[in-house]
Amino acid sequence: MTDSLTIRRPDDWHLHLRDGAMLRAVLPETARHFARAIIMPNLVPPVVTTAQAAAYHDRILAALPTGMDFRPLMTLYLTEETDPDDVAAGHASGLIKAVKLYPAGATTNSASGVQDFDKVRGVLERMAEIGLPLCVHGEVTEAEIDIFDREAVFIERVLDPIRRMTPGLRVVMEHITTSDGVDYVKASDDGLAATITTHHLVINRNHILVGGIKPHYYCLPVAKREDHRRALLAAATSGDARFFLGTDSAPHTDAGKESACGCAGCFTATNTMSLLAEIFEREDALDRLEGFASRHGPAFYGMPVNADTITLTKGAPVDYPAKIDTGDGPVTVFDPGFPLHWRVT
Repeated sequence: MTDSLTIRRPDDWHLHLRDGAMLRAVLPETARHFARAIIMPNLVPPVVTTAQAAAYHDRILAALPTGMDFRPLMTLYLTEETDPDDVAAGHASGLIKAVKLYPAGATTNSASGVQDFDKVRGVLERMAEIGLPLCVHGEVTEAEIDIFDREAVFIERVLDPIRRMTPGLRVVMEHITTSDGVDYVKASDDGLAATITTHHLVINRNHILVGGIKPHYYCLPVAKREDHRRALLAAATSGDARFFLGTDSAPHTDAGKESACGCAGCFTATNTMSLLAEIFEREDALDRLEGFASRHGPAFYGMPVNADTITLTKGAPVDYPAKIDTGDGPVTVFDPGFPLHWRVT
């Protein structure tokens, strides 16, 4: 039985840090274990220009505690007014690592997202030319589409047409939640990849709804049936380099989550590496954890693997805090519902 595992330091390829007091409180939870992270741009107002991304980048570094080593990888929020020249300049400068597509109204702070995809064709074509990845929140938003079907419909109606229309565009399907997403990636070329969150490897929709509503398990895309969770688990532990970690760790205060119209998001930054080790061990796949958390993402983004390492050690259950205190209010740490025996040492 393995009770110690050393891997290259991991990266998080989908992370929400927010801003202000929330940023200062949650950033150390990621920087403690992760070397780099793709930073989501859905602030209020959103990060839509390279200048705004540079300013946000500086605020993140200013919030980083002394002695912590962390590199934020910045993204731009795609709108129908996005300037292809600004995108290209941001990419050429080394600051911008991806552009994020939010269909309008799909998730938190997505009101500025895209409604008419013809209006962003020029941006997508320029991105294909320069090799800049498009990160997609893969859900349609039409009211008549059941929330549990929105990912599958997005693939058919939006994503596949975009990829056919824009040859060479590199795409990351973020936080996939269905076997449809897994199958679409597997059937595609190496220009398509997908991130999988920690919490979608743990929960299905029963965890949210059975025995009373559990607001801290509510996220978007919403967790699906158990067979979809099993498909995600198989993909994550398969060793297939097209699947890698993007936690989508999304802090909301308890007041925002525990309300009549609760916010979507699970905060997993604090205990993700313990969770992943527990999950991968159960699947007899600890030897593939480094690929999922530390190697596949850099390979897709054309970046080197981190030189330093972390060590996970198995022992008595780890006592993680139930909440993180912030200047905006407490944020509940994701509770998987089972003990975690692996800790980063």
